Amino acid sequence: MKNAVVLLSGGLDSATVLAMARQQGYSCYALSVDYGQRHHSELAAAQRVAHALGATEHRVINIDLTGFGGSALTDANIAVPEQTSAGIPLTYVPARNTIMLSLALAWAEVLQAQDIFFGVNAVDYSGYPDCRPEYVAAYERMANLATQAAVEGKPLTLHAPLLHLSKAEIIRQGIQLGIDYGITVSCYQADEQGRACGVCDSCHLRREGFKLAQIQDPTPYRNTASR
Repeated sequence: MKNAVVLLSGGLDSATVLAMARQQGYSCYALSVDYGQRHHSELAAAQRVAHALGATEHRVINIDLTGFGGSALTDANIAVPEQTSAGIPLTYVPARNTIMLSLALAWAEVLQAQDIFFGVNAVDYSGYPDCRPEYVAAYERMANLATQAAVEGKPLTLHAPLLHLSKAEIIRQGIQLGIDYGITVSCYQADEQGRACGVCDSCHLRREGFKLAQIQDPTPYRNTASR
């Protein structure tokens, strides 16, 4: 089996990507990042998902982005928006995907892995600039300029299998792969038990995805009225 590093947040999308990588025959090394995010319960979800989906290993790397702030997810003084707004939302974390991919790239070199999987999506997403196809292609080019492995003839492939899928299509694929989405956490302000708020942008996208997929939403909500 070839090794692959899979970025695993504990949410719906990254769980689906891990299941896809496993189905393709990779030995998956799941990497989660504790960056000081408000929705800290997603890290507990990542551990559950890694175990349930048969990751070879799961590591959590700590890097404190609250030192910079600039996002509703890393600055307690910025409220998580409950309405979709035009432009890039306050839940965008500056350089988050670049930082996480760089950590995954470092581990991939150590593992002699030529494949990294992550769950960015350019269809049902919140307008983040680091979720676009152009970004994925540019990062892969940079990685193959920057690593010893690539220079010595072992280039890296950056896999973003959800890039052009709707949330409903992602959910349908995940169900076919046997994922229990009830163990995942997508909410930007989930409580310590992993219960979702039901009103943030991520909750709206997730709930609408299950609705369009015509699959019962297993998400635990703090307020039953949010269902």
